[in-house]
Amino acid sequence: MLCDEATAQLAGLRIPALANATELARDVDLLLVFGGDGTMLRTAREIAGTRTPILGINVGGLGFLTAVSSAELERALPLIWGGKFTFESRALLAGEAVCNSSRTKTSALNDLVIGRGNMSRLIDLDVAVDGQPLSRYRCDGLIISSPTGSTAYSLAAGGAVVHPTAEVMALTPVCAHTLSNRSLILPLSATVEIRVVNPRPATILSVDGEMLCELDAGDTIWIQRSRRTVRLMHLAGSSFFEALRRKLHWRGTNLS
Repeated sequence: MLCDEATAQLAGLRIPALANATELARDVDLLLVFGGDGTMLRTAREIAGTRTPILGINVGGLGFLTAVSSAELERALPLIWGGKFTFESRALLAGEAVCNSSRTKTSALNDLVIGRGNMSRLIDLDVAVDGQPLSRYRCDGLIISSPTGSTAYSLAAGGAVVHPTAEVMALTPVCAHTLSNRSLILPLSATVEIRVVNPRPATILSVDGEMLCELDAGDTIWIQRSRRTVRLMHLAGSSFFEALRRKLHWRGTNLS
């Protein structure tokens, strides 16, 4: 059994520790990630592209990306050792941005968001898809979400729930000034180009909830499917639809 140095120090564990999740993924068959969705997102980005699966144990809030709660861990581990599990491959989004005349690359499991900063005013974003002009969005922000990220910020902003293995991405404006601007489902093969119209300090780019950079007028972001994926482990018998019922409290007259 191995862990990363930060976890060993925090939990007072006296077991071999490696520097970070990236190094752990090279030496283990399974990563147990304790936390909430934020911890899962950070770990997924760190180890993306490896074959090492992640099992998320929720000790936070909603924990939509986590497979089991901390209270269920004692029951879950014997099932895993007995081979009663499945793997699911999740696509990431790759982003490339020109920020302050420098080019930066990033990736996201959930979403990339271009939003207004501390200014209480709308921002303008020119958007093109595969080289074809789409619209100038006047809004509080624009969310480009992966299938996994459809149940995160995009859902809160009125976007559709997408099955996490669907070959699509969602383009969801936040509080668009034009009422006809609705969430748009695009093929995962598409390339989305966003050019910022407003000067700083109105616009920022964030990745999976973490601010990446401040954007100026003329700065451009390109978003497409990443070449890398991440593997999530699920217990046998669990499903995305069961998670919707349990974690989002979906109910109907025919469901108990």
